[in-house]
Amino acid sequence: MTDQQLIYALALQHVPKIGATTAKKLITHCGSAEEVLKEKKTNLLKIDGIGTVTISGLFDKIHLEEAESELRFIKENNIQAHYFTEEDYPEKLKHCIDGPIVLFQSGNINLKNQHIISIVGARKITTSGIAFCEKLVENLAQFNPVIVSGFAYGTDITAQKAAVKQNLQTIGCLAHGLNQIYPKVHKKYVANIENHGGFYTDFWSTDNFDRNNFLKRNRIIAGLSEATIVIESAEKGGSLVTADIANSYDREVFAVPGRTTDSQSVGCNNLIKFQKAHLLSNPLDVPYLLNWHLEDEEKPVVQKQLFVELDADEKIIYNYLKENNKEQMDVIALDCQMPTYKLAGLLLNMELKGLVRPLPGKLFEAI
Repeated sequence: MTDQQLIYALALQHVPKIGATTAKKLITHCGSAEEVLKEKKTNLLKIDGIGTVTISGLFDKIHLEEAESELRFIKENNIQAHYFTEEDYPEKLKHCIDGPIVLFQSGNINLKNQHIISIVGARKITTSGIAFCEKLVENLAQFNPVIVSGFAYGTDITAQKAAVKQNLQTIGCLAHGLNQIYPKVHKKYVANIENHGGFYTDFWSTDNFDRNNFLKRNRIIAGLSEATIVIESAEKGGSLVTADIANSYDREVFAVPGRTTDSQSVGCNNLIKFQKAHLLSNPLDVPYLLNWHLEDEEKPVVQKQLFVELDADEKIIYNYLKENNKEQMDVIALDCQMPTYKLAGLLLNMELKGLVRPLPGKLFEAI
């Protein structure tokens, strides 16, 4: 987009009472951000859901002046600005109604044809949580995923350092502008992150640092990814907000279970208990449930073994799939009256026996 188009988009983003959802509604109606800011107020008020309070500050000249200043900052610091309708805007984020109309980027991020997952969790991560997080990234490295997180203490930085160690792309989603880094002690990781990906934010260089920004930032973490993985969480926490947002976007959510006596496992256990997340006990559960495949892998011809012994649960699943041809995992679990986590293990075992095969869309069929 041209500098002038970007200035108007930034100006619209700068209006306090107009969020991303409302901004997109206005742009859709008027044709562009520039046309929104040049439209008559009486015409805007005819749009469903747009009231006088919403657009009360829309025509203040300060927004264009601040946008011109922010554009100078963008150019001087080699920052990329992605507009929500353009090709270089993250594809998965395009499908999120509250995704920012302008997203700022530093570094060298390439999301084309990539598996993208978010890893979040407690800031006070335990040693076992660190070990599982590192093992998770190491095991997933063969699928070359992009690892997204929030560049914060604990789980976030553990996941992103593990991604760099495995030579994977990693993206830090920030709760502030690209003129600063929080926490300051993480400045030492910035160069490595930008060499292996980079940073995204929708906050300006002039935005004041506010703890509420972290909750707003979480929608980008969830929106970028096909799945969000929660390593550890107390009963309340930002990672649970990210999981809720991911669920609202119809994205997959995984949670690592822990002992009921561990305070840092309460959040994850509750996600699993209330069926808001898949139980994640083995790192390879992720590619299995997301139906990832190794690109260079030669797929062997699966031959069903003769006289394979099946336990009672496997017989139920096999007979069900024979009768119903092919079905989604969640439906199989419901009809066969089995927890999803248990079904996933049984299906994997049956796949190794040559009895079932996975299909795109979390479908399975009997062979």
